[in-house]
Amino acid sequence: MLSSRLPKDLTPSPFFAELERAKADVLAECADVDGRAGNAAALPFIDMTVSSPLRVGLSFDLQPAVEQAKGEFGTWVADAAGRRDARETVVDYYRERGGAFTAGQIILTASTSEAYSVLFKTFCDPGDVILTPMPGYPLLDTLAQLEHLECAPYFLKIRRENARRLATDESVEGAGGRNDKTAAKNNVILSGAKNPVKSGFRFVLDSDSLLAAPERAKILLLVSPHNPTGHCVSREEWNEAVRFCEENNMILVVDEVFADYVFSDKVSRTWQYVLDESADVILDPGVRSTIGEGIHTSSDCDNSASKDLWDAGGGDFINLPENGPKCPIFWLNGLSKAVGSPQLKLGWMAFYAPREKFEEIRAALEFVEDAYLSVSSPAQSLARPMLAASAAYESRIRERLLQNWKTLCEAFPSKYCPEVLGGWYAVVRLGEDDEELTLRLLREKHVLVQPGFFFDFDEDGWVVISLLQEPALFKEAIERIRNFV
Repeated sequence: MLSSRLPKDLTPSPFFAELERAKADVLAECADVDGRAGNAAALPFIDMTVSSPLRVGLSFDLQPAVEQAKGEFGTWVADAAGRRDARETVVDYYRERGGAFTAGQIILTASTSEAYSVLFKTFCDPGDVILTPMPGYPLLDTLAQLEHLECAPYFLKIRRENARRLATDESVEGAGGRNDKTAAKNNVILSGAKNPVKSGFRFVLDSDSLLAAPERAKILLLVSPHNPTGHCVSREEWNEAVRFCEENNMILVVDEVFADYVFSDKVSRTWQYVLDESADVILDPGVRSTIGEGIHTSSDCDNSASKDLWDAGGGDFINLPENGPKCPIFWLNGLSKAVGSPQLKLGWMAFYAPREKFEEIRAALEFVEDAYLSVSSPAQSLARPMLAASAAYESRIRERLLQNWKTLCEAFPSKYCPEVLGGWYAVVRLGEDDEELTLRLLREKHVLVQPGFFFDFDEDGWVVISLLQEPALFKEAIERIRNFV
């Protein structure tokens, strides 16, 4: 009776059933413990798997945004790509970070998960294959399975870095082909992110593993920063991924939901490797409104900018570099991480495609989106005031992440704790069976972590730790783990 899209067995695995029993045991054991809120001794267990800022005292202050936007909550515009003003808000979000997208390159969705679903429907047939990173977040496999698709892995591997290589990486990646204007913009966003703690080990893309891709592979999915390893795609890795997609007629999708939370100013957003910042001239608000009215001409830009602006018709100018990659590329993000508000259900995809393919791809995406029109008017109305305040909010989150990352690095030698370049998670290899270790930590030390097998680590003994937890609790949990193993 049920669809073959679903797993044959929907009951919890033996491990997760045992984990729920362990939680219940700990809750019962601690039922009579009294104490102040926030006191680790008063908690049944310290949750080091927390994935939402809403649970750790870092919620976005919605009231000012609601007051500013509530007059538009009753507005409804049946635009498959999303309301134009909301898409312009996303353009502004990128512009403030050195990006040069235009509204015609933005498609709004109800979430990043829905964006995946739209892309899978648009580009894949049943039985096609998505290339996903291993280790990686298991939701990606589920989303593919629900579309009758298969996942095949490519791999991230650990590389040891010496001090000279780390210094070289910082100078090369920090420049990364960016001009001074973009670097200055990024310094605003990355203030405080000077990579205070370095590890001699980091995860890198094993580009050779891409060569094992099945014949029916249609999409290569990059996650940068990666969940859970904190790997960020370098320019060299980016060039290899693009070349692979070009040679195999594939779509490149970049999940960058954690991209505002990087720990080092050597990290670039991957769209910086594609879009010529000279086109930033069109993002001036006054000029942009002129473009929207269809009276913009190439004489309004300098020659270096206009060569990258493609007129899709009716004055709809799109930033598509003339000599850009030959494969379509999509970048996924949303309010869930940018302003820590998963409850608002607003995501987006920004995309690039070769000029000869752009209109066909945009029409196909809008056809799929038009069948659902799932993005609510209140969410679109809240986007502008919330994203306008996103940089200040992100700095609060980043400060927490950096503090906890430093605590973790001080507790464990670098060979057990690979460098995190960005994101909300870190991984530690503790050298035991990760399932058994997870259960013992919960029962004996009242600390909850995620076992590495859940993320398909190819070696045993890894655990995944959220860096979002309140710092005093985080420090206490790490001390308990360190004394335990």
